[in-house]
Amino acid sequence: MLSTVNAFLRHLHVERNASDLTLKSYAEDFESFYDYLRERCGGVPAAVEVTTGMLRGYVAYLHECQYARTTIARRLACLRSFFRYTTRESITEANPAQALRTPRVGRKLPHFLTTEQTAQLLESPPANDPMGLRDRAILETMYSAGLRVAELVSLNVSGWDREANILRVMGKGRKERIAAVGRYAAKALDRWLEVRIPAPDPLPEHKDAMFLNRFGERLTTRSIGRMLEKHLATTGLNRLTTPHTLRHSFATHLLDGGADLRAVQEMLGHKSLTTTQIYTHVSTRRLRETYEHAHPHSATTGG
Repeated sequence: MLSTVNAFLRHLHVERNASDLTLKSYAEDFESFYDYLRERCGGVPAAVEVTTGMLRGYVAYLHECQYARTTIARRLACLRSFFRYTTRESITEANPAQALRTPRVGRKLPHFLTTEQTAQLLESPPANDPMGLRDRAILETMYSAGLRVAELVSLNVSGWDREANILRVMGKGRKERIAAVGRYAAKALDRWLEVRIPAPDPLPEHKDAMFLNRFGERLTTRSIGRMLEKHLATTGLNRLTTPHTLRHSFATHLLDGGADLRAVQEMLGHKSLTTTQIYTHVSTRRLRETYEHAHPHSATTGG
């Protein structure tokens, strides 16, 4: 099974353009399954020897270990995708994962910042030193363009059209899209690029990077997380805030302002409109809260 899984991961990488993060998640899911098979079945069998009963036992084991339903659902999705591949490639005659039922997963509303909280965060980095200017540009760009953190760190200087104020963004599945940049973010990028100093002899992957660390090399996603944690500590904002929170805030604020749902889908780079619709629930909830707080005949304010 191990060699078949490796072939499947290569297939995802080469033919399906799966991101490095997706491949890492799949690999971790397979490791979890291997551990179960070694403990309960005495070893990892060939793919053709895996039965529906084994998979049901694995699902039961995940429940026993009290894994979150979202985790169980993701690991099942991984196995279903794998066995669809083995069936299509005639490695197995049937898909043993097809009969398994996915646990129902309730969709959690995304955490977002209010416009006032967002402004407080964006203004927190100091504007009188290079790293502060870099951090301001990072936060402004993430919020202005609604970028995923992986998209942010992959930005290149050559991908920014200053006259049109647009960025070329490499999204999920290595799909490129164009993202608009607001005037605040454009100004922050201008100020950062004035002080941006790349390494003296940078590697090719660092040379054109928009955002650099202190050594003149391209920032990593983890570096962005650490940077945000530092500014959250100084502002006193919710410590559950992550880089992705700015993307959630971007979408929520657009819909609150009357933006079209399909336009927001396009700006976020979502493949499915269903993914974008979660933000309509956030906006509806806020609308309801405002109504109940302010209207004299609402359920909460009425006498």
